[in-house]
Amino acid sequence: MTIKAVVFDAYGTLYDIQSVAAVTEAAFPGYGEIVTQIWRIKQLEYTWLRSLMGRYEDFSVITRDSLAYTLGVLGLQHDSGALERIMEKYLHLDLYPDAAAALAAMRGRKLAILSNGSTGMLTTLVRNSGLDRVLDATISIDSKKIFKPSPEAYSLIETRLGVPPAEVLFVSSNPWDACGAKAFGLNVAWIERVTPEAMALACVKNDAVAPLTMFKAIRTQMDELGLEPDYRIGALAELPKLVAQHP
Repeated sequence: MTIKAVVFDAYGTLYDIQSVAAVTEAAFPGYGEIVTQIWRIKQLEYTWLRSLMGRYEDFSVITRDSLAYTLGVLGLQHDSGALERIMEKYLHLDLYPDAAAALAAMRGRKLAILSNGSTGMLTTLVRNSGLDRVLDATISIDSKKIFKPSPEAYSLIETRLGVPPAEVLFVSSNPWDACGAKAFGLNVAWIERVTPEAMALACVKNDAVAPLTMFKAIRTQMDELGLEPDYRIGALAELPKLVAQHP
């Protein structure tokens, strides 16, 4: 196998979506963790529901709607200023500590993001984090108006980069995304940041499962869809060595 392009998911893969927790905690003391977890769960759910219903809205609208749902279901009163401050963090998410170095080490290949994020959100986020200096393309699914894991979304990689699926390594820490990319025909590296052993240990430590533990159980473990990634890695830092084995 030859790898000519390495394409990354953005949210949860290059960017730590849990970095919004500090902002949600500041806005709603004592509720920061559960707000962050419910928000992400509903955000993804809304992308899939809207895709199935054929009622597309871009990711900024979905992110706002899922946040409003979360605050409403928890009974948290808020003004527009508080909501805007939380939303603003999505334009300044923290990169995972090993992200910049990993991308810099692979600059001999085409490097890109393929994300459900809207064009405006992604462009601003990539610029704010400095990744615009190393990426060849930042691809939003906006033009297809359907979210990953739809095959139509993954088809944008070849359209934009001119590299066929067999020569693309797609990288995601989201199990549903890894499965979607594999089903489409891409080579897939899944970042397994939470092992089953760590997950099992977290679940037996407490009589009541904490919100973050529940979130990890739902969103970080490989799904049972009859699809397996080609590679399982523990961190972005492992990618350059993997890619170097496929010139």
